[in-house]
Amino acid sequence: MKKHSKGRRNLLIAAAGTAAMASGLAAFLVLSRLSGSAAGALLHPGDRSVVSLGSEIYAEHCASCHGRKLEGHPEWQVRDADGYLPAPPHDETGHTWHHPDKLLFDITKLGVAVAAKLEGYQTRMPAFEGVLTDEEIVAALSFIKAQWPEQVRERHDEMNRRFQQRQEAGE
Repeated sequence: MKKHSKGRRNLLIAAAGTAAMASGLAAFLVLSRLSGSAAGALLHPGDRSVVSLGSEIYAEHCASCHGRKLEGHPEWQVRDADGYLPAPPHDETGHTWHHPDKLLFDITKLGVAVAAKLEGYQTRMPAFEGVLTDEEIVAALSFIKAQWPEQVRERHDEMNRRFQQRQEAGE
């Protein structure tokens, strides 16, 4: 009986160690993705699993304002009666792709005013910190980017490279 108990204990210790290692590896992978690559990329529009998760996140948290097809509000550049700008499109007709990954991530997580350092800026766009994980934000943004035409994605990638170079140069 004691031999069986000792074996079970060793098995539980091994399982706990394996779980801890798997958890650590998962955290490392998420953090390494969030830190971006040497080219400044944070988003992963070519990763089907990330884009698939992003599609679900977008449908649940973003589509009600930005449109199922990323089309945004028809008059997104004109303030409404309350003085707010309506939700912009996230397709190639909007300005989303004009911003580097890091800013898009920060806007989604922290809100427009904080991310863009626009003190007092009023918007209906909520900050998703505490609602979505960093991985879910990256997934939603990756889904959006995956919908852009290849030429727009390439221009966005180039912007990310330039942004990363400026960051590395201390600008």
